Amino acid sequence: MTSCYRIALTPGEPAGIGPDLVITLAQQPQAHEIVAIADVQLLQARAAQLGLPLQLRLVNLQEPPRPTKAGELAVLPVSLAEPAEPGKLNVHNAPYILHTLDAAINGCVAGNFAALVTGPVQKSVINDAGIPFSGHTEYLADKTHTHKVVMMLATEGLRVALATTHLPLKDVAAAITHDELTQVTEILQRDLQVQFGIAQPRILVCGLNPHAGEGGHLGREEIEVIEPVLETLRARGMNLIGPLPADTLFTPKYLDKADAVLAMYHDQGLPVLKYKGFGQAVNVTLGLPIIRTSVDHGTALDLAGTGKADLGSLRTALAYALAMVQAKNAR
Repeated sequence: MTSCYRIALTPGEPAGIGPDLVITLAQQPQAHEIVAIADVQLLQARAAQLGLPLQLRLVNLQEPPRPTKAGELAVLPVSLAEPAEPGKLNVHNAPYILHTLDAAINGCVAGNFAALVTGPVQKSVINDAGIPFSGHTEYLADKTHTHKVVMMLATEGLRVALATTHLPLKDVAAAITHDELTQVTEILQRDLQVQFGIAQPRILVCGLNPHAGEGGHLGREEIEVIEPVLETLRARGMNLIGPLPADTLFTPKYLDKADAVLAMYHDQGLPVLKYKGFGQAVNVTLGLPIIRTSVDHGTALDLAGTGKADLGSLRTALAYALAMVQAKNAR
């Protein structure tokens, strides 16, 4: 008998396309209980604007999860400070976004949800409200008291994890230390095994500098940091290939036999992945005590309320979350 899981879904920025995506998703029957953690009036108003039927059902976390029928959406209510208008950011609603995340995180930690899927947030409006916020990844790490997490994006045929995330380029080299790179690689290895069911992952590792440093002539980070870390981890049984020049690594010759790529910084690895799979890609946070996936796109304020938002990435994020839950439970 196939299990039915309860998945938390936070729509993200209320003025963006997150609520639209959640409502559109609910138009199809779901084999699992997808619980929107959101303002009830927001969902009702946006559904009316989109011209879509929506029957909201308050979730009972004490009962077993159950599938939902077309047009039905389970909801865990969190109230907005002010009504949200599609396309118009409102700093007064910034705390609401974090309140929805907190409810989802607490529910996952307590075992009420099997996983968390997050919609897009607008970092600028949260910071404009006076709340320091660099992104979901860092926020989730802080709230779950996780010392180190790893950001990974995935699409069909490609997974890219990052050694560093939201840093200015001038700070990247200093952030890639022996300890940091070791921790990132260990987390990537472990979660590929636990959450993706890959017994012996084959991981390609990018160099930091052009041509992977050209033997030290274009930088010494490969010689002094990356190569020693890889040698140590290989001695522990990890299948690590590199460091390789990024412009060589991202070719079929290497990718066809790889389970994941470890890039040294954000814009080294993610442009390739988004070119390959934008709209069908997912953001995964590795290293957390909970399973979390996310869409690969932003809030698209100009599309909010128009009915033109593409559901592809949210479907992918949900599918990955469920697959990760199943792989973890199968161990």
